[in-house]
Amino acid sequence: MPIAPSRAKDEVPPPAVPAASPSRWAPLCPLVLRLHFYAGVLVAPFLLVAATTGLLYACSFQAEKLVYAHELTVPVGGTELPVSEQVAAAREAHPEGTVSAIRPSPEAGATTRVLLSGVKGMNPDHTLAVFVDPYTGKVRGALEQYGATGALPLRTWIDELHRDLHLGDTGRLYSEFAASWLWVIAGGGLVLWFSRRRALRKVRGTSGRRRTLGLHGTVGVWAAAGFVFLSATGLTWSAHAGAHIDELRTSLGQATPAVSAAASGGEHAGHGAAAGTGGAAGHGVGLDKVLAAARAEGLGDPVEIVPPADADSAYVVRQVQRSWPEKQDSVAVHPGTGEVTDVLRFADHPVLAKLTRWGIDLHTGILFGLVNQLALALLALCLILLILWGYRMWWQRGRGSAFGRPVPRGAWAEAPPYLLVPALGLIAVLGCFVPLLGIPLAAFFAVDIVLGEIAHRRGRRSYGRGAGVK
Repeated sequence: MPIAPSRAKDEVPPPAVPAASPSRWAPLCPLVLRLHFYAGVLVAPFLLVAATTGLLYACSFQAEKLVYAHELTVPVGGTELPVSEQVAAAREAHPEGTVSAIRPSPEAGATTRVLLSGVKGMNPDHTLAVFVDPYTGKVRGALEQYGATGALPLRTWIDELHRDLHLGDTGRLYSEFAASWLWVIAGGGLVLWFSRRRALRKVRGTSGRRRTLGLHGTVGVWAAAGFVFLSATGLTWSAHAGAHIDELRTSLGQATPAVSAAASGGEHAGHGAAAGTGGAAGHGVGLDKVLAAARAEGLGDPVEIVPPADADSAYVVRQVQRSWPEKQDSVAVHPGTGEVTDVLRFADHPVLAKLTRWGIDLHTGILFGLVNQLALALLALCLILLILWGYRMWWQRGRGSAFGRPVPRGAWAEAPPYLLVPALGLIAVLGCFVPLLGIPLAAFFAVDIVLGEIAHRRGRRSYGRGAGVK
């Protein structure tokens, strides 16, 4: 029976290359190769979903402007109506729920958003955004809005698909798992690229598996920094690792502060202590004087006005621009007197709070606008190609219709203790702080050790039986 030829038959064995002197990290390379291979095979499906949905999200900003152009834009008119009149027009058309915030028109030709919470039949995490023409007071429509970035239904649907596959908290495990492993796979690829294999690049072939390997390695090296960034920033608001990051920031005094919403003023509140959303928009001195007081403190558009939660609370006016240069200042205004009772400048935020804000905004494609979104789309496309090339290399290693054999087991046993012991300690730490990385990684080593021991014992028994045959 003829033997099926290898798909790698077009590869010519490379000529001998003088071996470079191994570094002290060389014994870890086989272990890194095995980890990179298995992580690529097992984690890649999750990364492929994350990259595909991330690519869609990067395109959603421009799509949102097209789909909701009627609600978002109006012909530029003369003088804008007072904000209080615009809110009254929105409430006349939509008397349901309570006014939770108002976003006055940020620029000429843009609508004002009046946000309503507690609307029956709507997701409690969302608000109903009523769009008002600031020049005529005409209501242009109403859409559900999610998050501080003002995401409308299309972008919200894609965002939730990317974040949790519309499966809620259970679905968030997929994205955290992918983010937890992305930097490990990227880092492992860099180690392999800059290891002794680098010396063979000049003599590799230009077809078959070597060509795929060259594409995979080159694109991976150029995109690795972006992957590490996406992994790190994605973990900052994940379910498990994100909670540990928040705890660490709080313990270091680096939590994100919020302006005090108490009518009497006071020190800045801690993270998440912003004003409530249950008050009436016309409480006290009114929206127009409140907005004028905020303008006097230097708060330029775009801003959001949050009404008082109760009689003891103040209005909170905060800037909501997250594109560069960011505008994140906020003030509290006394509802009875119209005086500013507290001011919080973004420049006064702790360093880690600023870095977290910038990292999240860069990850979500907001910080640098269209350029940011194009860069994210390119990274997502690179990741998709790397995954497809990785599976193709695995298939090209095989014969006939079979995939290639996995990387040989037992590489961990060849690693010296002075490298292996710290690595195992690092895994234990990761298991605590990044559980969806540390726990599967520990399981990988445990299974690898057990299977290696089983294979070793079977080999000894087979040798013992063969030795007795005459």
